[in-house]
Amino acid sequence: MSTPKIIVHGSGDELQEGDEDHHPDIEAGDGGGTTTTSSTRAAAPGRERLVSLDVFRGITVALMIIVDDVGGLIPKISHSPWDGATLADFVFPFFLFVVGISLAFAYKRVSNRVSATKKAVLRAGKLFLLGLLLQGGFFHNIHDLTYGVDIGKIRLMGVLQRIAMAYLVVALCEIWLRDGREGGIGSGYAIIRKYRCQLLVGLVLTSTYTVILYCLPVPDWVYNVTSSDSTMKHFVVKCGVRGHTGPGCNVVGMIDRSIFGIQHLYTRPVYLKTEWCSIDSPNNGPLPSDAAPWCEAPFDPEGLLSSLMAIVTCLVGLQFGHVIIHFKEHDERMVRWSLSALSLLALGFSLDLLGLRMNKSLYSLSYTCVTAGTAGLFFTGIYLLVDVYGYKRPVLPMELMGKHALMIFVLVACNVAPILLQGFYRRVPNNNLLKLIGTGN
Repeated sequence: MSTPKIIVHGSGDELQEGDEDHHPDIEAGDGGGTTTTSSTRAAAPGRERLVSLDVFRGITVALMIIVDDVGGLIPKISHSPWDGATLADFVFPFFLFVVGISLAFAYKRVSNRVSATKKAVLRAGKLFLLGLLLQGGFFHNIHDLTYGVDIGKIRLMGVLQRIAMAYLVVALCEIWLRDGREGGIGSGYAIIRKYRCQLLVGLVLTSTYTVILYCLPVPDWVYNVTSSDSTMKHFVVKCGVRGHTGPGCNVVGMIDRSIFGIQHLYTRPVYLKTEWCSIDSPNNGPLPSDAAPWCEAPFDPEGLLSSLMAIVTCLVGLQFGHVIIHFKEHDERMVRWSLSALSLLALGFSLDLLGLRMNKSLYSLSYTCVTAGTAGLFFTGIYLLVDVYGYKRPVLPMELMGKHALMIFVLVACNVAPILLQGFYRRVPNNNLLKLIGTGN
């Protein structure tokens, strides 16, 4: 039989990550060796694109749009106010997971590690700067037609910035921290041994995060807020605790306030929907009369400490990508993916039951395990349907969305499309393109 091959096409899109200089054909075997397989156990003969990767990414983009547009109407799918996880809380880890898978292909063969490192740093830097532009406050309300941001108050972290950080760390792991010796991978132990340094990085990041989160004391802190009538309000948040994971006295927020400054954090944190901060909880609403003193304080869900666990999610995706590269048969890949994913789910739910609650804002360990495990099972299912059974036509829209994930994110999630549509008008701002197509005021 002919050698089955799967091509993974690269692009400059970190939400559909790949490096065009490192995209050889990804064969259904290790090291490009010829394999002989049955029709139900191997990839179809010939050269094919790994469509499931694009479909997974496209479905994630679609979920992002749905939860952003419908989440306000259906709180059950909107971001959890604090502890717990809803549909919206799975979107971002899915992006990180698929970036990790793609990096396994992007750096399968690295002839010059220094050159590859420079390119990884450059790409991460460009993505980070794009995030600063789109999510740092440069663009205002979509109805204002104004732009510009005070550098002293620009939001430093964000979704794209965190993806850039995870991409850089995981790319460096793939470039530098793997056993470079050639040879086939015939067992789970062999693949663990080849990538043991990467697994050690994940363990170190997880341990560092856990120790800091539960061992570092959080002192009392103060902040000021200017109200709508220009009066200054002063708040004192009493903490003096260690290991607290509530909204006001956690280490994640303390580190961001200390390093970035409170003026550089996200000003509309999700905990505004908690019962402490909203009379309409779990929806946004007016503050209750006895609102907690931290309710009006900025808090960044893409903070510095919590980004350590985001990198771990990306590392998990990287290991799933290694399975595609080193194992020959479909069922062999899916069994390894399923076992890994189910193990992560079991660990995550066990930790949650033991009190280490799932929490997106803190990117807790249980949240990391559950979302990564769910992503792994979901990807396995898509791979089975699309790349094994060949159901590609029904998912063509998702595939197209996956190929243009970054563009869709910029246009839709960052409100660039609405701003552009309203920015072109005739005589008066209300007479814009949105009105022309029947959706404007």
